[in-house]
Amino acid sequence: TPKAGEVAYHKGDVLTRLTKVCFQRKGEYRARHNTTGEEGLISGSNLREREALRIDPKLSLMPWFHGKISGPQAVGKLKPTEDGLFLVRESVRHPGDFVLCVCFSEKVFHYRVIFRDNKLSIDSKQFFYNLIDMIEFHSRNQGALATLLLKPKKKEGTKSAETKLLKSGWLLDLSMLTLGEVIGEGEFGAVFEGEYAGQRVAVKNIKCDVTAQAFLEETSVMTNLHHKNLVRLLGVILHNGLHIVTELMTKGNLVNFLRSRGRFAVSATQLLRFALDVCEGMEHLESKKLLHRDLAGRNILVSEDTVAKVSDFGLAKVSSTATDNSKLPIKWTAPEALKKKKFSAQSDVWSYGVLLWEIFSYGRQPYPKMSLSEVRELVDQGYRMEPPDGCPPDVYSIMSSCWETEPKRRPSFLKLRERLEKELGKQHAAA
Repeated sequence: TPKAGEVAYHKGDVLTRLTKVCFQRKGEYRARHNTTGEEGLISGSNLREREALRIDPKLSLMPWFHGKISGPQAVGKLKPTEDGLFLVRESVRHPGDFVLCVCFSEKVFHYRVIFRDNKLSIDSKQFFYNLIDMIEFHSRNQGALATLLLKPKKKEGTKSAETKLLKSGWLLDLSMLTLGEVIGEGEFGAVFEGEYAGQRVAVKNIKCDVTAQAFLEETSVMTNLHHKNLVRLLGVILHNGLHIVTELMTKGNLVNFLRSRGRFAVSATQLLRFALDVCEGMEHLESKKLLHRDLAGRNILVSEDTVAKVSDFGLAKVSSTATDNSKLPIKWTAPEALKKKKFSAQSDVWSYGVLLWEIFSYGRQPYPKMSLSEVRELVDQGYRMEPPDGCPPDVYSIMSSCWETEPKRRPSFLKLRERLEKELGKQHAAA
């Protein structure tokens, strides 16, 4: 029960601190409750700064995120109203709180985004780890909203990604594309084999408009990346969502390549070449200060001339981190990324160590016969995988160095490349 002058609150409630300190009562602050609007004193020992106040930098890429604007400003931006037109803003009165504003029946509805246990929700039923996931979900499921989110209200003063891609020549001509058979299913849609202007290509189709817009923004990252070990982007087509057109990698993903051929068809030297290919692609990403976040054998593709290339490197930054931690690629994800969502070049290096294990086990599932919960628990306790059968000790030493608990102790991709080149040199000398 609050004393006179104090604000009433419960554990987990969000309050905005209004003063640095209260001079009348030491160690207390004046604060406003973000839900009730009540103002009063609160003990500093009961306050904990909320992580969500650090706004995800990816949000600035989202056309629907308008930053810190008031409710009346949002209403002004959403005129003329159109069912399903929406934007997300940061609250002016409650910094760090988000509000989803959506039009329906010529009105604008304002939905305060609920924050609980580092997760976000509109209705306290469906929770999400970030706003991008939440918007994606409500573009397909109405839930507690008045309507589906159909059309983002784009921020003024920013060139749309579409315009940028058009001006830079990355927007391709639909009439020159022929789609063939489905060759894969991604998280966001089907992948087709096709032909563009006489060249064999792979085409990833993303139908959901909200996701398509997010991917379109990230595709502009891919346009600046050119490396022999990164799958090459040819361009995008805007029609029924988004079509991302890349070079066709005829030999499929690395896991299936290794499993279907086995150790009698793929030499130890070839395994090292694959490891080096991936390392060089990742070294290039690292040099550009870009993260992959989902580095695994399934995301490495093999070309006609048996070169391994990293794929989805521009898209992994926006790909859904899932509304549930169990959907994260737990067996490939570094402990600090699982626990605190701290992704870095060092967490990519951890994933690369697991990828090396996949390569030298000829495509086996990592942590064989272990459940995801067992993997999380045991890795936290210091468990690391044994070397795959026949794996050279020096390669296992490289693998293990990627799994240092302390991220700073893991080698860079540059150092990994140097060690792998040395290993390949030894193989050639022995041959």
